[in-house]
Amino acid sequence: MIKPILQIVPMMPSAGEEERTALRPLGRNAERYQEVLRGTAELVRAADRLGFWGVSTIEHHFHSEGYEVGPQPALLDAWWATLTERVRVGQLGYAMSSQNPIRVAEETAVLDHLTRGRCFVGFSRGSQARWTNVLGQHLGARATLSPRGVPGPNDGPAPADMARRLADDAANRRIFEEQIDIVLRAWRDESIEHDSHLWQIPYPHATGIDWLMSGVTARMGARGEVDDAGRVRRISVVPAPYTRPHPPVFVASNASLETVAYCGQRGFVPVYFAGIGRAELFGRAYVEQARLAGRDLAPGQSQALVRWMQIAETEAEARAAVAAYDVEIYRNLYRPFARFLAYDPAAPEQSVIDSGLWMAGSVEQVRDQFVRQWKELPAEYVVLNFHYAQMPSAAVIRSLELFVEHVKPALDELTEYSGVAEPAAG
Repeated sequence: MIKPILQIVPMMPSAGEEERTALRPLGRNAERYQEVLRGTAELVRAADRLGFWGVSTIEHHFHSEGYEVGPQPALLDAWWATLTERVRVGQLGYAMSSQNPIRVAEETAVLDHLTRGRCFVGFSRGSQARWTNVLGQHLGARATLSPRGVPGPNDGPAPADMARRLADDAANRRIFEEQIDIVLRAWRDESIEHDSHLWQIPYPHATGIDWLMSGVTARMGARGEVDDAGRVRRISVVPAPYTRPHPPVFVASNASLETVAYCGQRGFVPVYFAGIGRAELFGRAYVEQARLAGRDLAPGQSQALVRWMQIAETEAEARAAVAAYDVEIYRNLYRPFARFLAYDPAAPEQSVIDSGLWMAGSVEQVRDQFVRQWKELPAEYVVLNFHYAQMPSAAVIRSLELFVEHVKPALDELTEYSGVAEPAAG
């Protein structure tokens, strides 16, 4: 059975670029954000009612234009959990090249308790320089778009620029993986210590921390937390997660086989923001890496494919929705970060539809589009992305209803794995 996830990326709505310019910076418009925020309640309740596996949001910062206003995903998750009964809440995901891993471990453990295990945790690497470089500066992180994974069309960078981008990408990956390792250990272990160029835990690591409660901690704290001289030598991150050893872990990937291999080795669920050709390649690599790590998976199992969707009674209605809700964001937000996405000003809706990331058309057309792609990669999870609230909540909910009624049954037949379990603990 396929497991659908509704991805809510808060978009401040406008009548068009003229209004967005007139109200600049729309991302700071408190009244409009209130409208967006309150409307998410309708979406998560609908996802819960319709039997969705999960609802998720993003971590993005500084979007003054109002396109992706999502700085605090766990706060939204906690609120959404109070509004629902069954659906899981999570993020796709925390940008770990600019996060404090201990704070992430604490925050997600608390969320896991608030939901009594009805949550999942997503990680990403950080691809937007405006905020990754600012928030990750203490780590030496810079945003990356995996330069080896997605070259631009006929406009490759000069060798010197490529060398810099490759160096930034390698540094970002090292930080990303080390940060996640700290999160995992903080979730699992009674206490941790760590010594690298990124983090000393405790600080300073060489001498430990002079601790006025050393006698009390030695008797009642974690074993080994305090040494015989009364100095803190390990840190106990509390609370432990409600789910043991920890909630399911998802990792966003759109360009890098290295990330896919990393997920396969760790038992994480890779989330493919990619066309079906690249995703199918990723899927085969993931299954192979999982096999080498001792996990035998069917094609598509324990993997997620992201798709934007405009589904309607007629193709004309779906194309009109693309024009109204997707074209501006595709042109102004996605294309600057993904130069391989084509755009023809004379045919903007068709440019979006032809990107390979959209499912658009009548109910029958969208069902057939999904089925064709799932025959290539029968992903266990589908992440449905909508430009809410540029696209009104009522229109999103109607799309979810049509998906569940007409599309999901066909995909369920393609994802009948034997012995399906929740994502591996990692």
